[in-house]
Amino acid sequence: MADTESGEDASALIDGRIRALNDWRGETLAHIRKLILDSDPAIIEEWKWRGVPVWSREGIICTGESYKAVVKLTFAKGASLDDPKGLFNASLDGNTRRAIDLHEGETIDASSFQALVRAAIALNLAKKAKGKSPAKGGAN
Repeated sequence: MADTESGEDASALIDGRIRALNDWRGETLAHIRKLILDSDPAIIEEWKWRGVPVWSREGIICTGESYKAVVKLTFAKGASLDDPKGLFNASLDGNTRRAIDLHEGETIDASSFQALVRAAIALNLAKKAKGKSPAKGGAN
């Protein structure tokens, strides 16, 4: 679990956000958070941009923002991910990001959502591996 720039624990700040919402948005964010964290034990939580929950592994997986009428889950590299179940329903015109907007009373297919999370992690890991240069020289 990552600290924020202010030194506060990001997970504690996310806990506080969920409690402060105190309605369906908090319940939704808590459920999504559990799905994300259960997808891969190496995921870290961060708190960025003055109050946005962020889940990362070798790069941002997604953010979880709450607005009056929607909980928005934005996948940083969503345009590069396969979405066979059509979960992405917002920010569809951009070249990079994709989002899932959840409104009050809506549910999300947990296994399909976790598949997107794992695909985002795989993309981050592949980009990191591609960026590594092979060892040079070597004594024989």
